[in-house]
Amino acid sequence: MAATAAVVLSVVFVAWVGYRRANASISRYGIVERGFFGGVSTVAARDVAGVLRVQLYRTNSLDTTQELFVVERTGRGAFRMRGRFWDEPTMNQVAEVLGVEETVGSEPMTLAELREANPRLLYWFERRSLTR
Repeated sequence: MAATAAVVLSVVFVAWVGYRRANASISRYGIVERGFFGGVSTVAARDVAGVLRVQLYRTNSLDTTQELFVVERTGRGAFRMRGRFWDEPTMNQVAEVLGVEETVGSEPMTLAELREANPRLLYWFERRSLTR
């Protein structure tokens, strides 16, 4: 019993440390992101084509959440900010700090619609529909 409790406590501690270390830094030079698992990803400002903001419907709901995508010149999503984790004033500064144009979607959309329109913006596990 004590060994199981020690293992569970260790896992919780490692998860907490990963959560606390995760961060993102945006400057006129680009984006540096440290993920939950410790990996560091960088995107130079010269590789950024623009910023796209859309309202996405939450799953099985009419509520929407704002999503911000930093798009590379290749069309791939380089960085993503979800409205559940980032506040709007912070999201408002991204395009200005990077010095790129911001495009705002006119209508809310579902994840399926975004997947069809711009699949390269999404994470690999979001690119596949489970209903196909």
